[in-house]
Amino acid sequence: MIEHIPVLTKEVISFLAPSPDKNFIDATCGFGGHTKLILERNGPSGRVLAIDQDGVAIERARTNLKNFKNRVDFAKTNFNQLGLLVRSWKVAHLDGILFDLGVSTYQLKTPERGFSFLPCGLEADLDMRMAPDTQRLSAKEIINSWSEENLRQILKEYGEEPHASEIARQIVRECRRSPIQKTNDLVMIIKKALPPKYRYSRQKHFATPTFRALRMVVNSELKNLENGLKQAKQILSPGGRLVVISFHSLEDRIVKNFFRDSTDLEILTPKPIVPTAQEIAFNPSARSGKLRAAKKI
Repeated sequence: MIEHIPVLTKEVISFLAPSPDKNFIDATCGFGGHTKLILERNGPSGRVLAIDQDGVAIERARTNLKNFKNRVDFAKTNFNQLGLLVRSWKVAHLDGILFDLGVSTYQLKTPERGFSFLPCGLEADLDMRMAPDTQRLSAKEIINSWSEENLRQILKEYGEEPHASEIARQIVRECRRSPIQKTNDLVMIIKKALPPKYRYSRQKHFATPTFRALRMVVNSELKNLENGLKQAKQILSPGGRLVVISFHSLEDRIVKNFFRDSTDLEILTPKPIVPTAQEIAFNPSARSGKLRAAKKI
């Protein structure tokens, strides 16, 4: 099983400030890396509600956190259900909530999930659903049924792709010939649409913006983030901490603006906290992470 290394762990603990008998929500628990760090510090009676919409992640977290089974509860759902979940989670106070956004290493490196254009995922179906058992819309459906204008719009807005028009046009042209089924098919279409000079000058793979845009739309990531933040602030107890790790400028902007516009939040990070060079060397996936934190007044 592919492992996922949690990012900014020291910083998460510093700003979330778990201590004995306090209660927390890990809104994106993944395999339970951050959750475990919280549980190690909030005993003997502090609890954690671990949430993830990915069923594989939830089951792996159950295994990894079995030593804390009396103090951790699990919910397989999206964090846009925080307000509903907390009604049935019987705790007297809620002292902190953590969001670790984006896609996990496990999801990226599991070919059948269809998130990646890397070699391990070249022959995978275009899927990208984080909860395939409950979500209907997949990347394959978007690519094969959406209009050129809609494709251009999402590539420009979510992927910040300067060649969105050319890629959208090429996708629609190829779809007329035959359906686009595989991640590798899409990579080749993107390659055909982009000028060679542009492709070769990219620090990241030239398909990154398109794949990111599709993933964000499939999973309604920005809308869910906005809803999740609003609910998180409502359910936090006074003095409770809200910590968010984002990996994309659009996500970070939403968090920054939400903190700034909330008169009942005290911002603890005037500038986002980023990984150290040492952490990036150990875990390259952390390189684009940005942490922001606030305390409810």
